[in-house]
Amino acid sequence: MAIDRVKRYFQSVGMGDCVMQFDVSSATVAEAAAAIGCQPCRIAKTLSFWVGDDVVLIVAAGDVKIDNAKFKARFAVKAKMLAYDEAEPRIGHAVGGVCPFAVNDGVKVYLDVSLKRFDTVYPACGSSSSAIELTLPQLEEHSFSLGWVDVCKQI
Repeated sequence: MAIDRVKRYFQSVGMGDCVMQFDVSSATVAEAAAAIGCQPCRIAKTLSFWVGDDVVLIVAAGDVKIDNAKFKARFAVKAKMLAYDEAEPRIGHAVGGVCPFAVNDGVKVYLDVSLKRFDTVYPACGSSSSAIELTLPQLEEHSFSLGWVDVCKQI
């Protein structure tokens, strides 16, 4: 299971106890916020896109959506999300638990500037009932992010 991959990764860096697992779903921003007890904007949702033949993950605040013009200006292609059945084989995590940790080789991760207003955020951990609280420097480090982008707008 993908959550096991993520938990093994965090255990390898001394943070295994930080992964939270819930008895309820955290597959959507609203469900994750309710499970954690935080504002939806602090959920760090991970969105998956095709950029040519590459899979790109954008980690963004829970209260934003992709701005197609900004995405095209940054990546030189129209924003096209992976299909539901493409997520798990291409990323290593199924829809509802997609996260930027322990992803398949070749998957590129970027962090959206919408997250920069928070000290900590809550991304998923590879299942539809998991999360971890991370500071932004921790998110950068553990997602192996290729950098910050500005590709979102407020909902």
